[in-house]
Amino acid sequence: MRTNLHFLLFLCLSCYLSLSNGTQLLIVNNCKESIWPGILGTAGHETPSNGGFHLKIGEQVVIKLPELWSGRIWGRQGCCFDENGKGSCQTGDCSGLLHCSGAGGIPPATLVEMTLGTSNNPKHYYDVSLVDGFNIPVSMIPIGGITGCGVAACEADLNQCCPEYLAVKCQGKVVGCKSACLASNSPEHCCTGEFSSKNTCKPTAFSRLFKTICPRAYSYAFDESTGLKSCKAPRYLITFCPPT
Repeated sequence: MRTNLHFLLFLCLSCYLSLSNGTQLLIVNNCKESIWPGILGTAGHETPSNGGFHLKIGEQVVIKLPELWSGRIWGRQGCCFDENGKGSCQTGDCSGLLHCSGAGGIPPATLVEMTLGTSNNPKHYYDVSLVDGFNIPVSMIPIGGITGCGVAACEADLNQCCPEYLAVKCQGKVVGCKSACLASNSPEHCCTGEFSSKNTCKPTAFSRLFKTICPRAYSYAFDESTGLKSCKAPRYLITFCPPT
């Protein structure tokens, strides 16, 4: 039922968006609970929607981005904010604020990263990254793009198979799964120092596990060959807890 509802919503909003210009993101909450997406523009780029907002179950929002925008989006869960927008989240928290306003999310958090063209290259590059760990399934799908556009996604709930060593728990429930880098902070796992090149930094057993379960996601620092997608589309559908 939820899958059919999501599909109908997708069709209706696709028709509406086809009348608009510019690069747009359609962000949908298909989870069984509220989420609070956070948004952060990279240095020199604006941060839309004051950096964060609330999406109830089944809700969606359309965000129009300026040309050549670059940044990231992540989902926050288990949040509680007062009337001034101050509070906290179980995962993905950004300085205890509803509107992140330039603050990044605390890992582990599943990231949707994108660079929507540069002054030298009009193509869009994007990925779903597990480099900072995982908290919520998410996908990014181009709408109306050129042939060969890729889908970036981690559609499975990695919390259900997260190794105990990497698990982040709240009241006994696993709400996030750390990356090996986040858990150990070692140069070998974080691809830093003498391991800062593609030749010296290799996937860990944990990143290989993530890649097996989520083959369309970016699993470690040098996973460009299969993790990084490219396209040139006028709009993209970002779904938290996408139907499988």
